[in-house]
Formats: sequence, C-alpha cells, structure tokens
Amino acid sequence: MSDANMEENVEQATSSKTISLPISRVRLIMKSSPDVSCINQDALFLTTKATELFVQHLALSSFKNGSGKETNTLSYSDLANIAEETETFQFLTDILPKKILAREYLKSLEEMKKEDGNL
Repeated sequence: MSDANMEENVEQATSSKTISLPISRVRLIMKSSPDVSCINQDALFLTTKATELFVQHLALSSFKNGSGKETNTLSYSDLANIAEETETFQFLTDILPKKILAREYLKSLEEMKKEDGNL
C-alpha cells in the first residue's frame, strides 16, 4: 500500500468518526518524545484508537467499581481508587493519586519528621 493510500485511509477513518481524539494532538504528544523522529500515519491512527480504547476501559472499570452507580456519575475518586486497587492500572497511581485533606498531609509530614529525628 502506498503512502498516499495509507493517508487516504487514515483521513477516511478520521472523517467517519471512528476515533474521537484529535489526531493532531496525539501526533504532537508523540513528537514530544526525543526518541521519535517521524510518525507513520498508520501508527498514529492505531495509537490514537488504542488510547481511546484504554480511556474507555479505565472509565468503565472505574464506574463499575465506583460509588457513582447510584447517581450515574464518574468521579475523580472512582478513578483514583481503581488506579490504586487494580494491578492493571497501578502505573497510574502517580497521575491519579487519592485526594487527602491538607490536615492529613501535614500530619503525615510531621510523623515523617519525627521518624527521621529518631533515626
């Protein structure tokens, strides 16, 4: 398949709304990596589609296991809980940390200082 045909296929797939994420944004994110010099159109399309499917899976898993089933909502805490509790999503715990109150954070800092002082 020639490059022109591949680009045409990607454009057709994009225009027919098989993907929702903007391909230009995904391209920009991919190009921000120093390891990436050029991006094949098929790779760009597949990465975009895979990202959409991953986000959908994360959202559905969070919703099913979350507290929003009664209110039909998905909250940040649902996402943070699934990231912490499910091995598949544990790599997201730095991006989706559980929210804590400022006083809890300050208390944990004080405890850490006390432990460091005892060493």
